[in-house]
Amino acid sequence: MFSRDSRPPHIDTLIGKGVRVQGDIEFLGGMHLDGAIAGNVRSDPARDSTLSVSEIGSIEGSVEVPNVILQGQVRGDIRAAERVVLGPTARVEGDVYYGIIEMTLGAQITGKLVRLAPPAAAEAAAKG
Repeated sequence: MFSRDSRPPHIDTLIGKGVRVQGDIEFLGGMHLDGAIAGNVRSDPARDSTLSVSEIGSIEGSVEVPNVILQGQVRGDIRAAERVVLGPTARVEGDVYYGIIEMTLGAQITGKLVRLAPPAAAEAAAKG
């Protein structure tokens, strides 16, 4: 979308614009959200797991996914150990914990930005 990596994320799960989910969601691989989720969103910790949220998508809860591509709204903290990409219509009301962050002009964050240590550095520090 906005990253230098030109290939689109792999999508295993699609939640359409007419769908509203009440409760937590856990998924494997890639998920695209056009609807609304009132609950936490979590994926497997694999480095290629990705959540993409369109301009009309929204989440009211925390997000814990290695890669997040956000065009819509999240009301809650985002924890993305790999990458967060915030498009021009992205709105976050919460803290963003990231490995790498990419923001486009117009994206809004009401909260803190906290850089996470890269996994290799974290392992070296733990052994140290």
